[in-house]
Amino acid sequence: MMKEMVNELIEYRQLIFILTWRDIKMKYKQTVMGFLWAILMPMLIVSAGVLVRKAFSMVSGKPLEMTELASIAVKSLPWAFFIGSIRFGTSSLVGNRNLVTKIYFPREVFPVSAVFANLFDFFVASGMLIVILWIARIGVSIQLVWVPIILVFLILLTIGLSMIFACANLFYRDVKYIVEVIVTFAIFFTPVFYDASMFGKWAPFMLLNPVGAILENLNATIVLHQPPDFFWLLYSGCWAVISFFVAWIIFHKSEVYFAENI
Repeated sequence: MMKEMVNELIEYRQLIFILTWRDIKMKYKQTVMGFLWAILMPMLIVSAGVLVRKAFSMVSGKPLEMTELASIAVKSLPWAFFIGSIRFGTSSLVGNRNLVTKIYFPREVFPVSAVFANLFDFFVASGMLIVILWIARIGVSIQLVWVPIILVFLILLTIGLSMIFACANLFYRDVKYIVEVIVTFAIFFTPVFYDASMFGKWAPFMLLNPVGAILENLNATIVLHQPPDFFWLLYSGCWAVISFFVAWIIFHKSEVYFAENI
């Protein structure tokens, strides 16, 4: 079954591209700022993180260092991609109800295209990140070779959660409101504004959140020029791959009920 699902999705790759580009154009259509909106959300998260870290520095008496600013920026950008994808992915089936009830094609193209549309924003905002890293005098190192692998884990995890939430939201429309509450407050339980190491012996509990482990490894490889923590890299990778395929199977088996519940 899995081989058939993969082949089917590859067969409809052109449709994924069309839907992704449609979502991108709809997001920025008739906006004054245009693609600059892709930078706004990460900038807001970075600004909030700087304020939080500044408050910590005032209490501790330790000045805010440029590497801390770089860490916040490095973790804020993928976090903005994650929550944006989850929000759009959750509503992707209900928002395309007219297409869902038409001729057959794999319905997972909707949450997948929603994630890819936000991935476009991620790459646009990466230009801002490069500037911040340059200002903070963060150079390059061989450890950057780990970044694509870590990002693949983040994308797989995001697609998996988007598919399961999109499926659940089709059957129970209040799911999107629950998801909105979760992604709004999840930042306080995820090491975006702070480092997990600040919690000492309790740090592993912060990394049980696979997104937190991914963000910490991105910070280690990009800002600190250190190799990733291989235990937590494997942990987050297992979460990403298992979540992706389990969500895909559940989504695929539920497709036969989509039209009658849309």
